Amino acid sequence: MPPHKGCCAVMHLREDNARFLLLFLVMTLYMLLGATIFMFLEQDNEIVMRQRYYHVLKVFLTNNPSVNVTELASLLSHHADAASTGLLLEKRSRWDFAGSFYFVGTVVSTIGFGMTTPQTIPGKIVLIFYGLLGCSGAILFFNLFLERIITFLAYILRSIYEMELRRKGLLADKSDERRGSNASEDDSLDSWKPSVGSVMVILLIAAAIVACLASAMYHPVEEWSFFESFYFCFVAFATIGFGDYVVSQRSDYNLVHIYRFGNFIFLLIGCCCVYSMFNVTSIVIKQFLNWLIKKLDCRCCYKPTPRPRRNAITPGHMQKGHKGAPELTDVDSNYDSDAGSRRGSNEMISMRDFLSANKISLAMMQKQLYETSQRGTFRGENSGGGFQGPVGPLAILNQKLGQEDV
Repeated sequence: MPPHKGCCAVMHLREDNARFLLLFLVMTLYMLLGATIFMFLEQDNEIVMRQRYYHVLKVFLTNNPSVNVTELASLLSHHADAASTGLLLEKRSRWDFAGSFYFVGTVVSTIGFGMTTPQTIPGKIVLIFYGLLGCSGAILFFNLFLERIITFLAYILRSIYEMELRRKGLLADKSDERRGSNASEDDSLDSWKPSVGSVMVILLIAAAIVACLASAMYHPVEEWSFFESFYFCFVAFATIGFGDYVVSQRSDYNLVHIYRFGNFIFLLIGCCCVYSMFNVTSIVIKQFLNWLIKKLDCRCCYKPTPRPRRNAITPGHMQKGHKGAPELTDVDSNYDSDAGSRRGSNEMISMRDFLSANKISLAMMQKQLYETSQRGTFRGENSGGGFQGPVGPLAILNQKLGQEDV
C-alpha cells in the first residue's frame, strides 16, 4: 500500500514554505475577523458622530444666516490643518529643541504619531535618510535588550539553583569556586535556557507594570482617564501610534522638564518590553503553526521511493532494549514507516536508516561547532567577513531559549 501523501507533498512544498503560506492564510483570516468585529463596534458610532457634527453646523448656520457658507468651510479647513500641524496658540511649539527631540524619538522608535511631521522639502528628504539609520539602530537596540533580558533570567535561574545546592551543602562557597573566563560563563548560562512561556509571562507583567506607572503619570498631567492613559500606553509601546492621544502637546506643564524626561523613559522601557514580548509571542505562534502542519498531515518533503535494499549493517544501539538507544520518535517526520517498524528489531537495516538513526548526534555536533565558531568570531579569532549565522530577533530567541529546531 503506498504511503499517504500530505497536502504539502502534493504541492511540492518545503516545510518553511508551507509554514509561510499557512501563516499568510491565518493572518488573512485574522484580519478579516478583526475588520468584521471593528466594523460592528465602530460603524454606528461613526454615523452618530457625523450626524452630530452636521447638526451642530446646521444649527450654527440657522442662528447666523449672514455667515457665508463658502468662507466658513474654508475657515474650518484651515483650522483643521492648523490643529493637525500644531499651529494653534494653545499648543506648544513642536519644533523647538524639546519638540524636535520628541519627534525624532517617535521616528526611530517607529511610533509615528503623525501629530508632528516635516513640512519642508529639505526636512522630508533628511527624514528619509535619518529614519533609515535611526529605525535600524532602534531595532538593533530592542533586539539586544531582548537578549539581555533572557540572559538575566538565565542568570537568576542558575543563581537560585546554586543557592539551593549551597544550602544543602552540595556546592562550595563562591570564595572557594574557581572563577572561569567570560566564555566559560556564557557556556554555563547556556544550560539555563528559560522557557518561552516563562519569558513571555515575565515580559507581559513587566510591560503591564510600566504601562500602569506611566498611566498614573499621564492621568493627572494630561487630564485623561486612567483607561485612556493605559490605552495610550499600549498604542505607543506597541509602536502603533494612531495619534488620537498624544502626550506633551499643551503649551505649559508643571515641572515640564521632569515630565518630558519621565515620558521619554517610559516610552523607551515600554517599547523595549512590548517589542520583546511580541517577538517571544511570535515563537509561540510558530510552534502553533508547526503543530497545525502536523495535524494537517503535511509531509512537506515527502517523496515516495521504492523500498531500499537492505545491507548487512546492524549497529548495536539499534537493537531492541539497548540502553544507549536514542529516542527517535520525533527525529524525522518524513521517515519511512517501514523503517520505524524495523528500528526496534534485530533485522538488518538500510544505510539510510542507519544514517537517520545518528541524526541526533550529528545535529548536536553541528550545534557545538556552530557555537564554537561564533565565540571565536566574537573574540577576533575569525577575521573573515560576512554573516556568521542567523540575525534578528528570531535568531536571538532560538539561541537563548533553546528553540533552534522551532
